[in-house]
Amino acid sequence: MNKFPEQLKKLRKETNTTQDELATKLFVTRQSISKWEAGDSTPDLATLIKLAAIFNVSLDALIFGTDQDSRIDSTEFVFNPKTNRYVRRFGKMNFWDFLAGYWWAVALLLFIIGFFSIFWAGR
Repeated sequence: MNKFPEQLKKLRKETNTTQDELATKLFVTRQSISKWEAGDSTPDLATLIKLAAIFNVSLDALIFGTDQDSRIDSTEFVFNPKTNRYVRRFGKMNFWDFLAGYWWAVALLLFIIGFFSIFWAGR
């Protein structure tokens, strides 16, 4: 699921940057770059931010391989870190989800039904 190693290698090749050149820019060894591209280790957050700046990409594009042109509507989608994917904020709603979210409407409806049943029963 980790796309970082292949993304790093792809971005480095696209910019015609060698592992040595990238290592020099990041103040790390060439072996570190090689391990990152092989998936044997992962850089820390500060280095990831520097890599994103060097390649002029977002962290999402660098780590997850998301398309840079795609924009996520945050009102409809939320990022799930367990699956590394964006999921709908409000999934399909079933009856129990409706009751949990609109319990007050159900309580009001039951109150109105109860009130009118008492009113009509007294006639």
